[in-house]
Amino acid sequence: MSDIAVEVTNVSMRFNLGRERINSLKEYTIKLLKKSIEHEEFYALKNVSFQVKKGDSFAIIGGNGSGKSTMLKIISGIFRPTTGNVMVNGSIAPLIELGTGFDVELTAKENIFLNGAVLGYSKKFMLERYDEIIDFSELYEFVDVPLKNFSSGMVARLGFSIATLVKPDLLIVDEILSVGDQAFQEKCEQRMDDLTSSGTTLILVSHSIDQVRKVCNNAIWLRKGEVIALGQVEDVCNAYLQG
Repeated sequence: MSDIAVEVTNVSMRFNLGRERINSLKEYTIKLLKKSIEHEEFYALKNVSFQVKKGDSFAIIGGNGSGKSTMLKIISGIFRPTTGNVMVNGSIAPLIELGTGFDVELTAKENIFLNGAVLGYSKKFMLERYDEIIDFSELYEFVDVPLKNFSSGMVARLGFSIATLVKPDLLIVDEILSVGDQAFQEKCEQRMDDLTSSGTTLILVSHSIDQVRKVCNNAIWLRKGEVIALGQVEDVCNAYLQG
């Protein structure tokens, strides 16, 4: 098992969706105490199983609502599955949602140190690597601008630059690169390739099949929370496109 970075075993994820409209906190509290709130069960994932080997570049593909992001959040430890188990070996650098770990009222420079602290890096370490982060993100002219004035692409640049500052055991990337320009996407793809070449495991969610084919070796296709195909990236992507 030492060559396995991530093992997902029979994972299901159930969410309870409210079926009735509740107009006030008082009404909600009364219904909650009476246990009379009606819920509709929704399974975002249904008995999903797969393994990702250390050093692999692995894609999760599927249409909207297929369970891709839910799966990443379970692997990252944000969600706990309703049933099943997930085993992860090593440190995780998740890039799942734009702005996670940032304060939009603070400048880019302040957020670099804030995000570094969230990731467990010392101020001394972040000072030593500050120029490297700015160089990669290409945000030279915006270091003193509050993040609330940044475009989503600029936030993605900053987040990716910090998350890949140190080689993680597992890098998880969910769609955020799609908001950047083509040149920066290619730059990120090259860094992801460099990381996997040096032993980092990559799990990527992307709607771009071209990007998946370019970056990943293996893939899984989810549809409505269920596994449709699993294997080499070209085979899974072809099955998805023929769909």
